[in-house]
Amino acid sequence: MTATSNLRTTQASLALLVVLFGSFMDLLDATIVTVAAPAIAHDLGASAAEIQWTIAAYTLTLGAGLITGGRLGDQYGRKRLFMLGLAGFMLTSALCALAVDPGMLIGMRAGQGLTAGIMVPQVFGIIRASFAPAERAKAFAAYGAVQGLASVAGPLLGGLLVDADLAGLGWRTIFWINVPVSILALVLGARILPESRSASTARLDLLGAFLAAAGALLLLLPIIQTEAWGWTWTSYGLLAAGVLVLAIFLAYERRLTARGAEPVFDPALLRIRSFAAGLAASTLFFGGIGPFFLTLSVYLQYGTGRTAWATGLVILPYALGSIITSGLGVALAAKAGRTLLVTGSLTVAASQLVLWLVVKDGTDPGYWPLALALLIGGLGLGLAAPILVNVVLAGVPGRNAGAAGGVLSTVNQIGAAVGIAVLGTLFFTAATGSTAAAPALSDYSHALGTVLIVSAALYLVTALAMLALPRTEHQR
Repeated sequence: MTATSNLRTTQASLALLVVLFGSFMDLLDATIVTVAAPAIAHDLGASAAEIQWTIAAYTLTLGAGLITGGRLGDQYGRKRLFMLGLAGFMLTSALCALAVDPGMLIGMRAGQGLTAGIMVPQVFGIIRASFAPAERAKAFAAYGAVQGLASVAGPLLGGLLVDADLAGLGWRTIFWINVPVSILALVLGARILPESRSASTARLDLLGAFLAAAGALLLLLPIIQTEAWGWTWTSYGLLAAGVLVLAIFLAYERRLTARGAEPVFDPALLRIRSFAAGLAASTLFFGGIGPFFLTLSVYLQYGTGRTAWATGLVILPYALGSIITSGLGVALAAKAGRTLLVTGSLTVAASQLVLWLVVKDGTDPGYWPLALALLIGGLGLGLAAPILVNVVLAGVPGRNAGAAGGVLSTVNQIGAAVGIAVLGTLFFTAATGSTAAAPALSDYSHALGTVLIVSAALYLVTALAMLALPRTEHQR
């Protein structure tokens, strides 16, 4: 190997390190807040709805950012947009750490999600520009490993930082930690990252992106605010407005398609049976994960009295189970993709029912019964989550694969926000509905049990929807 090729390899490895820093922080911030949520609520005096917004605002704006982030990178340069998104993510992380009330934290979490939505879509383009085709498989494998690491690190690091209370900062350190990592990535990125862009000059569908995000927000608002507002004419009006805005969005996207423009969502994709089923299955599958960890964390800390660190240790088997089976899922996806998806979804449903049996009597079940139920759930997640997108896209014609992939990634994020809204509201309403005093462990057990039964039913529906997917991930 020549000195020049050695230099190129080193530069490509450093470029990979930089974009993996960004991906790690995005995935970490999607999970780390769930363990810290009780501490945030106590310190800022946040209501249940405000805690839900703290998590849902990130996923909702991340989804909105993904809609246009990739197209912006294609047109104006992927390095430029990655660096811009990373700098914004660093700034909004610092402002999250400085939040003085729930409203400021929610707003800055929304900013975090939006800047992550600008940053994350550039990762794959930068990897393709940095590595030769023969080396890309290893780079993408490293990306997958980082996803697995972030899933483990999120609950553990969140619990450790909250309990360590470094410099008296408590939960704020989960956001401050992003700042030095971002600075290092920015310094390296400015010197190392290659610039690349697409030859396409298609105009951005900013109005379509706005309508999609606005419609989702109007639907989420009355659901998350149920405990505070109740169901009033205003709530029903907001729901109706959300449906109307989404209908306008679809009509506008059809109009753009008819004119030969490139919309953020081509409604014709819904006529592909496997994609429509996959969209539903993927939304339900990922929509159940976020609220599960939020409600479990609240149950463990408020209900059983565990610390944030102890909560992270309880959740750890879920992440370990996912890591154990994810490699198997990826290896067998080409032969048995649909079977793995259905098996994974049914396994997650079974784990929810096992956990319900563990918590339903209203006493603290102890570590090992909880860990066993969560390990089962992680095994199911690892079988399905890494391959779900590829199997869904296998039924989409190649010319539509790029657009369909963008839609699927975006809807997954919005689905996660909707899941937090619906199941989170169900949990908090059930926990506080039976008593005017502070809820006891039995109240939290009942609330978590309610969520688990509903969640198990949803994963059974998800498994049925998955039966309409292609058999393997290489069916196109």
